[in-house]
Amino acid sequence: MSGAFLIAVDGPAASGKGTIADGLARLYGYPHLDSGLLYRAVAAAVLAAGSDLDDAEASAAAARALDAGRLGDPALRTREAGEAASRVAVHAQVRAALLDFQRTFAAQTPGAVIDGRDIGSVIAPWAPAKLFVTATPEVRAHRRWRQLQGQGERVSYDDILADIRKRDERDSARAASPLVMAPDAVLLDTTEMTIDQAADAARRIVETARGRWAQSQAG
Repeated sequence: MSGAFLIAVDGPAASGKGTIADGLARLYGYPHLDSGLLYRAVAAAVLAAGSDLDDAEASAAAARALDAGRLGDPALRTREAGEAASRVAVHAQVRAALLDFQRTFAAQTPGAVIDGRDIGSVIAPWAPAKLFVTATPEVRAHRRWRQLQGQGERVSYDDILADIRKRDERDSARAASPLVMAPDAVLLDTTEMTIDQAADAARRIVETARGRWAQSQAG
């Protein structure tokens, strides 16, 4: 996989990792995968089949049958879809079923960008560029609240903050691929940053990684 320059962007919910990853993909002309959409699509399939999100076997079956063409469905961006995704993501069978899809995407040349929660730690620990994007729960809740308001969803900030804290606990405590910062990832705390400031900081992190990677390829 040495010929693929993968940019792995991990972090908790509403940290800004998706916006940062999308910007990096546009900057470098790389394809971008929001891995969270995979779990949202699996959850949607489980619910459509009338199954229980806590049923590991039903969730794994939905993951194995995942139609990647569904990832663009706007319904996957809702608050309910995010909560449902968090529930199916705890199943080790689901994560295993989606592993090959993500690794195939990650191995594209000349490069790719994937954002998620375990890209740099589990999916592609070989990634030359790893960022761990975070912010305080309060700031993340405000960002998500504004996003959902823009989508026409009516929900209170307090409810979103409760969701964020619950998802943080679930993501960090799960046995299968918990949310952790990879040892060689660069921490990017966007709490006090504007979108432009965060994007510039991310670009500088990636450029440093690109320089190291280019040297290793030349050697």
